Amino acid sequence: MSAAGAHPATGAGAGPTAPGAGGRRAAQAAAAAGRLSERVIWHELECGRYAADLGVWRRLARRAGGPVLDVGAGSGRVALALAGDGHEVTAVDVDGELLARLSQRARSQGLTVRTLIADARRLALAERFSLCVVPMQTIQLLGGARARARFLRAAAGLLLPGGLLGMAIVEHVEAFDAREGAAAPAPDAGEHDGVLYLSRPVAVRVLADSILLERVRERVQESGGVAVAEDRVKLARVSAAELERECAAAGLRAVERIAVPQTDEHAPSTVVVARG
Repeated sequence: MSAAGAHPATGAGAGPTAPGAGGRRAAQAAAAAGRLSERVIWHELECGRYAADLGVWRRLARRAGGPVLDVGAGSGRVALALAGDGHEVTAVDVDGELLARLSQRARSQGLTVRTLIADARRLALAERFSLCVVPMQTIQLLGGARARARFLRAAAGLLLPGGLLGMAIVEHVEAFDAREGAAAPAPDAGEHDGVLYLSRPVAVRVLADSILLERVRERVQESGGVAVAEDRVKLARVSAAELERECAAAGLRAVERIAVPQTDEHAPSTVVVARG
């Protein structure tokens, strides 16, 4: 998508309530049968192809040199890349369907990734990690300053001494509204089981405290039938400097900012790195 590439289902606390055991079993059965739920299809269509940040997470993982916690892991875009590099990875998300898809993808690649359905703002694990990654503006999906503070306190308690926390944010994005005649980016498109899925970015609205990303999703059947729905993602606005101050309040020390360049489909982002 044209702005940040964020998706609400990967927010590890910002998305919908995680499905129960029955929902997880259904998702796992569907994945085993080669079928993807629409939740997974839209997530992978809108988020799964983004790769501009992968080099950042790989460098941080090599530097940290220990187990990695991926917060807002979705269906495994970052977790599988790091596991493929030989790192021990635990993937956290609120969405059990996405994590079931992650597990299926890991098995197909001969990889092991531990998955955990949890709210990022209330993480309480026995394990400690050398690196915690929070990709694709997940930190901005959690809510405002109070929600971020809860997450940062939780993350600080999960890091090994000297461990690193890396969080991707989007600070600057260009507003547009295709409904008012502005040029819109090309839609994300993919086909599954004879259905064409199209996700069209139609507006980015920059407000005082948030950025709203609006899409129109279309499902086109082979018969010609079309189903249309609107989707909206809300990112809480936060600057790198503000996030660094919030890290300090949680007992973390900001050590670096890493720029992730703009692509044809995605706005530039900044990875704020803090040390425990």
